[in-house]
Amino acid sequence: MTPVFDPWEDLVQRRNGMRQQALKARLDLSAGHRRDLTKRLVFHLDAVIGELAPRSLGFCWPYRAEPDLRDWVADWLAKDAARIAALPVVVEKDAAMHFRRWVPGAPMVPDRHGIPHPAEAVEVQPEVVLVPLNAFDAAGYRLGYGGGYFDRTLAQMRTIAIGVGFELGRVDSVLPQPHDLPMNWIVTESGAARAA
Repeated sequence: MTPVFDPWEDLVQRRNGMRQQALKARLDLSAGHRRDLTKRLVFHLDAVIGELAPRSLGFCWPYRAEPDLRDWVADWLAKDAARIAALPVVVEKDAAMHFRRWVPGAPMVPDRHGIPHPAEAVEVQPEVVLVPLNAFDAAGYRLGYGGGYFDRTLAQMRTIAIGVGFELGRVDSVLPQPHDLPMNWIVTESGAARAA
């Protein structure tokens, strides 16, 4: 019997392939190379954040060799006592994430994936959110880890989403689905651009 071609399954496999290829390429980078790329990335991120001038900023604790923005966020906070930074936390499976206020040295607890988040539940609605990228395209669409948490979260927030990641994840198209939300900006070590 001839197998029936399932276009949905093919799409899922193609998107998973892009996600896994980008993740493997990032994990294969040496720690030193990742630091160098991150240093170049934050140079471009400085310019975008300077232009947007938010008072509150959401970002992610580095996971699976993502750009480590903790020092950059700590420096951003130190320049103005009125600024607020926040980290996302999954409170409920298959629901939007919450953002909790973060300051350097704050007590942290791990979530079910081992990713730290602030122990104190001071909720924040950040004006700008830095969203990690695995695979991404020029239209601003991204592939995360497949759980849909950022799509659900951004759909409920009035925020500017800035995708941050390394160029090695850039693809022609992530084959976005109707539920996927594009980033407003993409920032990599090569530069910053508004999503096309």
